[in-house]
Amino acid sequence: MTSTATSPVPYKGNDKLLFGMIMGVIAFWLFAQTTLNIAPDMQKDLGIDSNLMNIAVAITSLFSGMFIVVMGGLADRVGRVRIMMLGFILSIIGALMIAMAPTGTLAIPFLMVGRAIQGVSAACIMPASLALVKSYWDGAERQRAVSMWSIGSWGGSGLCALFGGLMTQNFGWRSIFFACAAVSVLGMLMIRGTPESKVQGNSNAKLDLAGIVSFMVTMVALQILVTQGNKYGWASPAMLAMLAITVVAGAFFFYVESRAGHAFIDFKLFNNRIFTGATISNFMLNGVAGMLIVSLQLVQLGGNLNAQQAGMLTLGYAIAIIAFIRVGEKLLQRFGSRKPMLWGCLITGLSILLLMPTNVMLEDYKYLAIISYILFGIGLAFYATPSTDAALSNLPADQAGSGAGIYKMASSLGGAFGVAISAAIFTALRANNDSIHWLEGVITFVGRQDNVATREAAIIALAFNLLMVVLAIISIMRTIPKGKKA
Repeated sequence: MTSTATSPVPYKGNDKLLFGMIMGVIAFWLFAQTTLNIAPDMQKDLGIDSNLMNIAVAITSLFSGMFIVVMGGLADRVGRVRIMMLGFILSIIGALMIAMAPTGTLAIPFLMVGRAIQGVSAACIMPASLALVKSYWDGAERQRAVSMWSIGSWGGSGLCALFGGLMTQNFGWRSIFFACAAVSVLGMLMIRGTPESKVQGNSNAKLDLAGIVSFMVTMVALQILVTQGNKYGWASPAMLAMLAITVVAGAFFFYVESRAGHAFIDFKLFNNRIFTGATISNFMLNGVAGMLIVSLQLVQLGGNLNAQQAGMLTLGYAIAIIAFIRVGEKLLQRFGSRKPMLWGCLITGLSILLLMPTNVMLEDYKYLAIISYILFGIGLAFYATPSTDAALSNLPADQAGSGAGIYKMASSLGGAFGVAISAAIFTALRANNDSIHWLEGVITFVGRQDNVATREAAIIALAFNLLMVVLAIISIMRTIPKGKKA
């Protein structure tokens, strides 16, 4: 009698694992991003300064962007499931810190630390989950898994304002973060027992600590400078110190990374013109998320709508981005990357223009906002897949992982700085009735006159978002070739 050795059957992903990973994705995109809408309620309840609240809104995307490349590389080395589990644990800790933030002096440390932890959690979950999709699904099943993952991220971002408003109005804003913790626990349980996946022979690569730390210091100092400059004065000692730290740490980062053997940001990738253009436009177009926080705060602070009423205006955004995300894929297949990316930017620019007539009556502005948010969803849906394809399909295989991490980092950092700068402009100008008084000589503001400063501030802040769309278009036109890819 002879025995036959059998090799183990490779693990195949199932819906339990897939939906468990999606729980982690929506913990960030659906739950953590609700602050774009509920920030006024949180600020009032916690009794904190509006400038600090703006930092709290943006800091999650900032920390996600700073750590996403690092955690993606770490997941390849120590295991994707292990890093996913770490992400869920951090999500639970961060959400509970925010949910239980006390009113008063301790509100700021609880809120800021909790939001930062949520950002690191997202940096763990997003690259690790995508790597698991690539490892454990194939063919048509992988395409379905990617589509479901994308619906979790894009659909979550589309629904976050509406979801946040409904939860805040009916259960209070803290319920959002208690629910986030519960969803993260559920996700942990669903992925438990999944076989580990990691890159073999990659465990001896050195971690680029000097590059990582200098990059973090640069980004945090720049964020503080952007959000607090108006409050403390741009020429104040504190802000000049932040400027000096940004410049010195940034210069040191570029020096270290250009010489590092295993740099966590490989500057050689930017020798690829198409990748560079797609990444820059991705940064700029994700920065247009600032239009959401400005327009939603405008109708709440200037129009006395509550968070639920403001969130309802964004329903078309969620529907459009989910409905049209596959249209972007079809446009890519027919026209190549350049045209859909430009069309997406132009539609997004039109959506911002529709939000800029803040001089009209509130009821008229609601209709403009509804149409604007629908167009915003369509524009992003047209842009998303062609941009990702342009960035990654033109890189050699051995640079695809690094390129994907940098491209995804551009998304998070673009959102963080877009929201931070837009909110800073809006907050600074609405607090001073004389700061942009000249607009009243150009535009006639009908209806209430006690909120004119808020309405003027929104126009300038939205104009900044329009500028980012213009810069994205320039980047695409100068770098993305015409016609279909070969």
